[in-house]
Amino acid sequence: MTTLIIGIVLIVGSIISAIVCKTAAKKLREAKEKRKSESYSDEDDKTRILSTTKIASLISCIVIGLIGLFLFLSLSFVIVGKDELGHLNKIFLGAAMKPGQVIALENQKGPQAKTLSPGFHLMPFIRVICKIEMKKDVSIPAGFCGKLTAKDGAPLREGEAFADEWLDADFQKMLDAEYFLTHGGQKGPQVSVLKPGTHKINRYLFDVSEKEPATVIIEGYVGVVKSNVQRKEVPTEESSAMLSIPSSSGLKAQVVPEGCRGIWRKVLTPGQYYLNTDAFKVIPVDTRVQTWEYGGGYLRRYIELKVDQNGSISQTERQEQIPVPPGAADKAITVRIEGWEIPLDSRILIQVDPEKAPYVVASVGDIEEVENDIITPTYRSILRNVCGSPERKALELIYNRAELEEKVEILLKPEGDKAFVTIKEVRFGEPAYPPELMVARLREQLAQQLNKTFQEEKKAQDQRIETEKARAQADQQPKLIEAQIKKQAAEFEKEAAKLKGEGEKLFLTEMAEGQKAQTEVLGQDRVLQLAMLKEILEAAVKNPGIVKVPSVLVQGPTVGLEGAAAILGASNLTTIFRGPDTQDTPPTKE
Repeated sequence: MTTLIIGIVLIVGSIISAIVCKTAAKKLREAKEKRKSESYSDEDDKTRILSTTKIASLISCIVIGLIGLFLFLSLSFVIVGKDELGHLNKIFLGAAMKPGQVIALENQKGPQAKTLSPGFHLMPFIRVICKIEMKKDVSIPAGFCGKLTAKDGAPLREGEAFADEWLDADFQKMLDAEYFLTHGGQKGPQVSVLKPGTHKINRYLFDVSEKEPATVIIEGYVGVVKSNVQRKEVPTEESSAMLSIPSSSGLKAQVVPEGCRGIWRKVLTPGQYYLNTDAFKVIPVDTRVQTWEYGGGYLRRYIELKVDQNGSISQTERQEQIPVPPGAADKAITVRIEGWEIPLDSRILIQVDPEKAPYVVASVGDIEEVENDIITPTYRSILRNVCGSPERKALELIYNRAELEEKVEILLKPEGDKAFVTIKEVRFGEPAYPPELMVARLREQLAQQLNKTFQEEKKAQDQRIETEKARAQADQQPKLIEAQIKKQAAEFEKEAAKLKGEGEKLFLTEMAEGQKAQTEVLGQDRVLQLAMLKEILEAAVKNPGIVKVPSVLVQGPTVGLEGAAAILGASNLTTIFRGPDTQDTPPTKE
């Protein structure tokens, strides 16, 4: 672009100079022709010619000066955009760089450490001396970081594959190539990384990997750092203080302080970290309670019992392949008890303490290797030894489940401690008993259930009969109540009659006693007469019509019944006491 502008300026300047010279020549010819036609002195001609030549020369100088000024300005300024950085590659007027040097410092030819910031820059003949390149700023999106590799600088320390980490206070300064090269910046991969944002970087010095994901430690995890670098500021005696913890199983875990090469004793808590993953390998370790399941992977057989309407039991057999559940630690563990091979589903609850996570990584590698190489083989052995001991019975896997779980857990916990993990609990699932072992018991249970069912049915039938009887009684309730009332009335009448008879008996007894006493006093004849008189009087009371008043006065010397007989003699009562042979005899008059 600059060359094109300069070419255009030179062409325009040449055209202007040609026009000025042509105009001066034309004026000169006109002056000669006029001299021929008119009488002018030679001095006048010389004066005019000299004047015209001076004017033409002055105009040419001005034009050439303007062209020169324009050329100077066009070759001496640079405009850098706001999202760019001007990179200079010096071609002229400088000393050569030293062997192995990639970035030139002041007064050296080659790619310059100095850059041009956004804005207008005026530097004499900068476009002639240097080749200028505009490079876009480095933009790091959120959740990412940028790795840096320096093409020039001091050599790395012996034994190191990465440059020393920059201090946070010097980070922006170290991005300046001049500062980097003059303040100990090292050549090669940098431990420090670019965080999210926009950065102006000398691309002659640094290569940038712009989209490296940040390291994220999620909740429930910690990050164990395996460092490939040794920080310069860590003292030698501290870096050599490696902590080695042997376990009873022979496992050995070696950890180091933060900043040293090796596995750090300090872990990364949940959060987001901007790390050079080539220099620091972060191993996430789950510190939540985990469930390791051991299930499936066997053929399960069933014998199904059916009962027909007559109560007969029949059996059929079927099979089912039980798969290993997704994510399971391993298949179910088969134990041998009383000669029976019984697959047993189970699970273990384990947890890694955050403080022990570095030792897990240092001794084994990660939690999956602990599971596969240490805990699972040990757990299989313990479970088979405890559940398959000679004194065990097959059905104890159901009836003594809690006891067996506790024994296995007690034996397994020390093995977990050896691998730096904590065994929380052991739980058994449903054992897959062979159907032949259970069919006799199932038949017995089914027979008991049938017997209980029949008893319940009988009880239900008896209850139904009682219900129907109660319903029938309810329907006949009025009649039952009436009959009951009659029965009660009859019982009352019976009791009354009994009491009446007893009263009459007592009355007659007392009367007989009185009559006996009366007879002893009055004599038998008198008592008989009194009794007859009483009967007569009672008859008269009941039948007043039989009484007739006599017109004859009866007197007698005695105190007998003559008077009464006289009174009643004319009445009908006399006929009552007569015999049948005296009824027609007329009464005697006195």
